[in-house]
Amino acid sequence: MKKLLNEFKEFIMRGNVMDMAVGVIIGGAFGAIVTALIDNMIMPFIGLLTGGINFSQQFLILKAPEGVDVSTLTTMEKATEAGATVWGYGAFITAVINFLVIAIIVFAMVKLVTKVMSLKKKEEPAPTTKTCPFCCSEIDIKATRCPHCTSELPKEKAKK
Repeated sequence: MKKLLNEFKEFIMRGNVMDMAVGVIIGGAFGAIVTALIDNMIMPFIGLLTGGINFSQQFLILKAPEGVDVSTLTTMEKATEAGATVWGYGAFITAVINFLVIAIIVFAMVKLVTKVMSLKKKEEPAPTTKTCPFCCSEIDIKATRCPHCTSELPKEKAKK
């Protein structure tokens, strides 16, 4: 049992597991921020452009319960409380917009990180030595004869 507990502790303390945990927590918080941005900043403008439609409250009654006047079911909450079968397409449209905004932001972040990482990468310096094909000794890149075995080295073609 103690060995299993130690293995579990070792697993949890690995860097990639901790990174993943931090990513999930930050992702959840980021999702809440994007949802607030969509619900409070973007959807009101879309509602203005579409004549005041609140997408999150858009629904269609597929089947109304018997004995209930459909005209009284003006909100999705009232319709579901009355037992109607509703198709809440507005919530789906809002979720799609949330997804698109998150995808665009993540794409921009990945592009930015990639650009920053490429700036950090340093070009590897050109090689200054080569290996003698006859004695396998390391020699200067400009050498035409091996100083160890005195073999004449084949001429290398210039690299483009």
